[in-house]
Parts: sequence; structure tokens; C-alpha cells
Amino acid sequence: MHTPSTSKLPETKFAAGSIASSDAASLERWLAGLGQGAELALPYLFEVWAMPHQLPPEGDWRAWVILGGRGAGKTRAGAEWVRSVVEGSKPLDHGRCRRLALVGETQDQVREVMIFGDSGIMACSPPDRRPEWKASRKCLVWPNGAEAMAFSAHEPEGLRGPQFDGAWVDELAKWRKGQDTWDMLQFALRLGERPQVCVTTTPRNVAVLKRLLEAPSTVSTHAPTEANRANLAESFLQEVRARYAGTRLGRQELDGVLFDDVEGALWTEDLLDGARGQDVPVCGRIVVAVDPPASSGAKADTCGIVVAGLRQGGQGPDDLRAVVLEDASVQGLGPSGWAQAALDAMARWQGDRLVAEVNQGGDMVEAVIRSLDPHVPLTKVHASRGKAARAEPVAALYEQGRVAHAPGFELLEEQMCRMTAQGYEGAGSPDRVDALVWALTDLVLRAPRSRPALRTL
Repeated sequence: MHTPSTSKLPETKFAAGSIASSDAASLERWLAGLGQGAELALPYLFEVWAMPHQLPPEGDWRAWVILGGRGAGKTRAGAEWVRSVVEGSKPLDHGRCRRLALVGETQDQVREVMIFGDSGIMACSPPDRRPEWKASRKCLVWPNGAEAMAFSAHEPEGLRGPQFDGAWVDELAKWRKGQDTWDMLQFALRLGERPQVCVTTTPRNVAVLKRLLEAPSTVSTHAPTEANRANLAESFLQEVRARYAGTRLGRQELDGVLFDDVEGALWTEDLLDGARGQDVPVCGRIVVAVDPPASSGAKADTCGIVVAGLRQGGQGPDDLRAVVLEDASVQGLGPSGWAQAALDAMARWQGDRLVAEVNQGGDMVEAVIRSLDPHVPLTKVHASRGKAARAEPVAALYEQGRVAHAPGFELLEEQMCRMTAQGYEGAGSPDRVDALVWALTDLVLRAPRSRPALRTL
């Protein structure tokens, strides 16, 4: 079967990735205009079916990085990119690339995922252009003579010697010898006028990926798992969202977000992993802490509002433990707006006390709160030390395993991982962290030395 180029398809309004969302009548009219050859070739014309993040950006780039969640279509995009650079207009015509490297975490990963996987090169290739796997050489050979050699990232020296005009790299962020393997590949990409590499990976906070994304010759596209939901089991999506929604792990593995943990951070991803729980525990005293913004209006800083409860973890007062129940922070509201949000959180959780920092507003903070609820139990706190100094003893509680998190604190946890002993390394103010620190300080570090009465929430 000869596969025609997309230029031979009829004029259409369909953009990349839009066919599946088009109405049935429009799709039927478009399909009716196809000739027999084009209709047979249609399943293999990826430009017609691809989602935007699966198509290479324009421009003179050296590396194209596709960041995505699990099942977002990264492997299919990589396999189709290989096809696009290897194949010519006819089955025996030469493409732009003649000699490629396929680099995965292991040889098994290259063979079972990149080559023979459900979205791999073999599954994507039409019969008249399908390459042959030469196991003895660890090489794919196309009918037009193009070749793709398989390499393991566990053996960087294997890339010393061969030379290529293109490469597909899969799951770069998982490689144990990532930087060494990547460096060896760069020395090998020396054939042709414009050697390029396609990188498909779920993001992780590793140096080799961060350096690659910062390079001026790198372009990137991004998509969450949900972007490819039409090709995923609904039960899978329901399960992973129920289990991981609202966590940093979920944002990394499902939303494809690259987190950049700061060197010397008081909280790390590993530390927070140990704090996360799935169930709201039995709690005693509950406080709502408020860090009022210094400004107001649509572009004002966020007002940090965090709800935390106390539970008894052992036999003595030094075993007091806390659980963070809600991040109720709000942005863009005036004083009465954020004050009402804090009081609403008090009502939702049957809070025992409202703790409010008064550095920025002084008596105004209490006046605004009292104007809405004259009788709310209120503790005013004044910051006499810097944010980092106040945060350090609270971070120590996490290291001791004395703080748990209910699900759903991705924005709060992002700020926590940017707080260092020298200060906050993120943009803006750590409003959510400030509120968290005040809540846990009041609950645990300044708690009454007696066992709280317990209640079930």
C-alpha cells in the first residue's frame, strides 16, 4: 500500500487534534471527500489525528522536549516524530534522517516500549514503510535503508563511537546516569545539516532535564494525562485522580508539572510524602490561621488561610501531633472578603480559635474581623522574627513525624518546598506557608500541656 502525503488530502477545516471533537455530520462530509487511497492511509497520517502537544514546534531547534503526565501520548508522539524524519514521500524514498539513535532507560524499555509497544514505532508504521527489527544488531531497518540503533542509558559509553543525524530519547528524567548518557549522545549527533533529538518524559526534578529545558536551542510542549483521555480506560482515570489529585506526586505524574525543589529547603518532597494521608483523623482543638495581605485589589497578594487540628499521638504533652485540614487561602479580595473567608473556614470546621498575624494591618485586622463576628475567639500574633526563623521549628515537627496532611495541598506544598533557612526562594510572598506556621505554632509549639478532648470530624 502506498501512503499518500497529507498534501493530497482534501481541504478541511480540521486542525490537529480536532477531529475527535468535531460533530458527526462535519466528519462524515470530510470523510466522503477522501479517495480510496487517502482513506486507507488516513489512520497513518498522524498530522490529522495528533493533539497539539504531539506535533513538533516550528523553528530551528536542537531538542524538542515533550513533558506530559502518564498516558498523555508522549510515546506515540516520539514514534511518529521518528517516522516523520525517516520516511520519504514514497516507501523507498529517503527522509531527512538516515541514522538515528533510540535511547531508553534499558534495552528492554527501548524494545518493548519505543519499538514494539502499543504506541511504538512498529504499531504506528503502515505496512509498506514498516521497519524490520534486527535483534543481533539491536537495530531497526526501514525499507528505504534508514536505520535506528537501540541504546541503554545504563551504558553511556555505548554511544561513544557511533554517529547520528537524529535521536529519540524516552523517559530522560528516570535515567540513573542521565547526564553522562545525554552528554555522550550530544557528541554522537554530528551527521547531517541539522541533527535533532526528540525527548519524551514525565518530568522529575533532575539536573539533566532542568539544564536541557534552560538551553536556548530547546523547545518544549506539555500535556496532562487528561488530554489523552479518549485513549485511556475511564476506570484508570477515576482511580488515579481519586488517589493522587491534589498531591505533588499527582501534579507531576498526571499533570506533567516539573517541580524545582530548592537547595536547602526546609521541606522536601520526600518529607512531605511522609506527611500525606488519605483520611481526616480524629481531632481535638482546631484553629484557623490567617496571614492578611499587605495590599488589596485584583492583583493583591494571596491571603493565607490554613486550618489545622490537634490530635494526641502518645502518652505525654511532647507527643502532641497536628493535621493540616484545609488550605482556604483566597486572592484578590479586600479586607472584608478575606476576613469572611476565614470566618467561613471557622464555621466549616467548628474551629476553636482564629489566629491572625497583625504585622501588616495592626488594629485594622481585628477591627475587620470583629465587624463581621464580634464574638469570634481571636488570638493576635506579631512576627518579631523573620519568616524562615519562624518556619524552622515547624519544619522540625515534620521531621519528627508529628504533622500529617489531608489531601489537596499542592499550592501550599509548592511554597513549602521553596522556603529555606535563608528565606523564601519563590516569587511573591509565602502567604500560605506563613498561615501554616502560625497554625502549627499555636497548636503544637504553644499548646496547653494537657490532653485535648477528641472529636470526630
